[in-house]
This record gives sequence, structure tokens and C-alpha cells, in this order.
Amino acid sequence: MNKRQYKRVLTIAGSDSGGGAGIQADIKAISANGCFAASAITAVTVQNTLGVEAVHPIPIDILRGQIDAVLSDIGADAIKIGMLHSAEVVDVVAEMIQKYNLSNVVLDPVMVSTSGHRLIEESAIDHLRKVLIPLARVITPNLPEAEILAGVKIGSAEEFPAVARQLSQGGKVSVLLKAGHLTDQRVVDIFYNAEDDTITELPSERIDTPNTHGTGCTLSSALAATIAQGLPLTEAARAAKDYIDSAIRSGAEYSIGHGHGPVNHFWRVKS
Repeated sequence: MNKRQYKRVLTIAGSDSGGGAGIQADIKAISANGCFAASAITAVTVQNTLGVEAVHPIPIDILRGQIDAVLSDIGADAIKIGMLHSAEVVDVVAEMIQKYNLSNVVLDPVMVSTSGHRLIEESAIDHLRKVLIPLARVITPNLPEAEILAGVKIGSAEEFPAVARQLSQGGKVSVLLKAGHLTDQRVVDIFYNAEDDTITELPSERIDTPNTHGTGCTLSSALAATIAQGLPLTEAARAAKDYIDSAIRSGAEYSIGHGHGPVNHFWRVKS
């Protein structure tokens, strides 16, 4: 008798002790979207809803070992990449992607936490752009991250399609450009599908809530999960956007901690 097989997603990211972002948010979002979540931790943070107090990098050989252990045994239908604090870490992740010939790679270029704490060394940013982004299928920058990666100032949502194309490595990498940092009441993310050269708007209404910690991690993990499930790329992006919109909306009904609380990853589960 043939047993059922999980759709598997490996997340490579930092740990958030407060549980709202990083590996913890990734595992919740991947699980909530019907996939088996495995993890490789790049750094341990001292963190809660009020902010990040300290970051402790995981030794490079341990990081490489975690990724190798998962991929050599369990495998992965998609990879989600989050916090990579140094050029050395970027190199190891790129090395493992190439070793295992991975194609469904979703890269969230995490640079600054919700509370404003820098999560990547300055020297690693250019390395991320040149070494890792070309190996990704999709990148999911927010507005400040897009400005850093593209080297431009973005003044309005009208500029998003051009910036997304600029970030696509010559039409080779798809881009989900997030508009949450703009002040418009209607939030219109842009998805540039490099595989068919199309731009799709992903609109939602802005939700008035402080509970936005880990939204980027959650969205990129949901996207990795929907890709692992086999959805066409634009459909996967739309499903991930719908998921995070509902998670923010549901999370706004809760109170936890004294700062930026998390979204409700399991909004589909009735409590």
C-alpha cells in the first residue's frame, strides 16, 4: 500500500523567541497552508513584541549541517529563506541550493525588523544581490528592502511595476513587491511573474492594528507552501496574499504582549 506523501517546505531563517516572526512564524504559516515544515536556524534572537535585544549567529558548520540533514533525508518541494545576517551565511545557503539543485526558492530579503533593528550586515547586502537572488524563483521585498536592493527611492505605488522588473535579474526572478510601508488606505502589492512576463496587482484594504509583527515572514512562507502544493506561480502569489490578509485581519482581534503583536496564523481554525 502506497502511503500519502507530504508536501515539504524547508525554512532557513532566524529564531524569534517571541514566536511572532522568523522560524516560528514560518513553521506556523507553512503548516497552516497544508505542508510539512522543516527548519534550519541561521541565528537566535532575543526578541519579543517590543523589539530585538540581541542576535546570536549560529556557527556556519552547524547551519550547513542542519540544511544537509534535512535535504539529504526529508527533501523539500520548496525552500523559504529569511534572515541571513552575513555574507558567509549567504554563501553557505547558496552552496546548498546548488548542491541539491533546488528550484522552488522563495527569498525574503530580511534587513530590518518591525521594531527597526538591523538584521543583516552591510557587507552582506551586495552579496545577497549577486550570489543568492539569482538562485531564487521568487523574492518578496518590502518597500525599504526594494529601495536598498534597487538603489532607488520609491515614492508611490505607480513605480512598483518598474522597480519589480528592475529587481528581476533581467526577467529571470519573479518579484512580490509589498506595499505595506506606503500610507494608502488601499494596499496594492505587485507580483511580477518573470516566467510569463506579467504584472498582477494584489490589492487589500489596510487594517488598523499594531499586530503586524512577522507579516513578511508569514507571507513568504505561505508563498513557499502554495508553490510546494503545485499552484501556478501567479495563483500561488494570490493565495499567499489572501492568506496573510486574513491572518492580519483575524490577528487584529487579539492582544498579546505590549508592542507589535503577531498575526493569527491559524485563522482558519475556529476557537
